[in-house]
Amino acid sequence: MATKTGIDQDALIEMFSSAGAKQAEGLREAVSTATLRALQGRELTLTNIRSVLKTVTQAASAGAAQNTGRPADVEALLSNAFEGMDAALLQTVEANRRALQQFVDQGLNLQEGPMQGALANLEKLEDTFFATVSKAAQATGGPLQGPWTQVLDAMKLKGSHTGAQAATTVEELMAQTQSALRDGRAMSMRTGQALLDSYAALVSGVLIGMSQGLQQGGKSETDSRSSASSSRSKR
Repeated sequence: MATKTGIDQDALIEMFSSAGAKQAEGLREAVSTATLRALQGRELTLTNIRSVLKTVTQAASAGAAQNTGRPADVEALLSNAFEGMDAALLQTVEANRRALQQFVDQGLNLQEGPMQGALANLEKLEDTFFATVSKAAQATGGPLQGPWTQVLDAMKLKGSHTGAQAATTVEELMAQTQSALRDGRAMSMRTGQALLDSYAALVSGVLIGMSQGLQQGGKSETDSRSSASSSRSKR
């Protein structure tokens, strides 16, 4: 059953309910793919990100609750769910970076006016991630609250990949903004506002383009391997 977020919750529930301890990598990839596809299907706002993360967390929780593995194995399943979402959000950070880079390249000051909001949302992405998963996990109640608490506490201690990359991205973009201002490059605020009005859609488009590029790259690599294999067979 696909929800309004575009996520097939039943498929995720089934995957988590039947997964064994050795299927960690497959679970992370499945969660990452499902999360990323759902994010691509809408404008990339914090509200939509929360909705997708909530849906994925609920599905992973429902599946893990049905899993007959040991408590330690169930905790590992939830950890894989978190890491899968983290991997997907990491792609959204890169999409934001590429979109904001366009503004910087055209001379818009990210420290003033409407662009401050875009940067602030990027900085808040990790907090949004943890808060959303935590709230959705608490709502599941029952025996999963303990394992989820362990997972979230551990992840908060070391930090998410999303948070680390978001902080680096903001720092780099701010440095470039300062450089652009020193060089006298400046975009008019009217032009900047016009671009920002469609910012969420722009980032979503960038995210889709990134994924398509990866798919085409992977296909080309596969074709190359096939051609090479065919050539060897003919020798």
